Amino acid sequence: MPLPRTTRESRTGADAAAAVARASDRGARIVVVVIALAWHTAIGLPAVLSARADLAAPAAVLGGWLLVAGLGGIAGTRLLRGAPLPAWPLAAMLLAVDAVVFAAADERQLFTAANWVWGTIAWFFVLVLWGRRLVGLLLLLTAHSTIALVAVLGYGATAPADLARCAMYVYGTSSLPVAVFAGGAAIAALARQRAATAAAAYALVAEREAAELARRERRERLALAGAAARKVLAELADGRADPADADVQRQCVLAAARLRRLIAESDDVPDPLLHELRAAADLAERNGLPIDLVTIGTPPPLPVEIRRRLADPPTATLAGARDWARLTVVAGPDEVAVSLVTPDGEHADHPSDDRSPGGGVPAPDGGGGRVEHLDERDGEIRWTQTRWRR
Repeated sequence: MPLPRTTRESRTGADAAAAVARASDRGARIVVVVIALAWHTAIGLPAVLSARADLAAPAAVLGGWLLVAGLGGIAGTRLLRGAPLPAWPLAAMLLAVDAVVFAAADERQLFTAANWVWGTIAWFFVLVLWGRRLVGLLLLLTAHSTIALVAVLGYGATAPADLARCAMYVYGTSSLPVAVFAGGAAIAALARQRAATAAAAYALVAEREAAELARRERRERLALAGAAARKVLAELADGRADPADADVQRQCVLAAARLRRLIAESDDVPDPLLHELRAAADLAERNGLPIDLVTIGTPPPLPVEIRRRLADPPTATLAGARDWARLTVVAGPDEVAVSLVTPDGEHADHPSDDRSPGGGVPAPDGGGGRVEHLDERDGEIRWTQTRWRR
């Protein structure tokens, strides 16, 4: 079943807002990946290499650096591609490396850049947890702080100055990653909200302009229909037309059908095409014509122009039908066919001037598909069909 117009517009606005939020979030992801890998490479690696002789276990410190660099490269690549990450297994590996590096660093290197986990590990926490709740990052940073405090106490650095230094290191190396993590999420949410507001405003403007255009077109069609009706009435008033003449009666029925369809096509109903055809069938039935209307499937949402090209030829033929008529509508998501079968009577030599070219010639529809019109007759049966294909 086709979605209502307001639902489709809401979904379009939501999609636009999501696209803006993704673009904003991607910029923040790039920043995080660059900071983590650049800091790890430009600051951590030179410090480890220059102080490797003073480390208690330089191989463990350097091996941990290499492992985190590999994990960071994989995580950064997947993050930039939007691929999902096994966040908590990676976080557990980072915590294990964190503990190993603190244990492998010497007491003299505890608060130096050679103990690279101080300044780097928090940024890799941000990498692996990006897009998740802030509470997860805070838990990892709490675990990192606990590991650091245990290492400080294990090395015997229990003086107030050492404990204060540890607290400052924890705060200084954790506050910026937390701010970037929370700020990236907030900026993406704000971008989504503003984009949704802008999309709603633009949709409102577009709807207002479309309504104004439809009103002008409707007035033009009403003027044309009124001119045709005035012509018939003027001929009747002047005595140039005989009310008993079948052609005059047919012109009156056709003008009434046009006016009726003009009213019906502007109604806000789930199936406007069926509504317009029912209006034409109801008018024919009021004029004493037995008519069967059969519908199969539900037509998709169609512009007024396409609906008019589908409804006009059968309606014009219906205006001149005698004895009986059968109107059939077969609809699918990508195709709609409207068929009218009537007896081929005395008006066989007077085809309607209102119909599109016959013989299967496609009529232009201004985009959105093709509308074809077929009109065949064999002396007994007249078959008129219009068909729209996406």
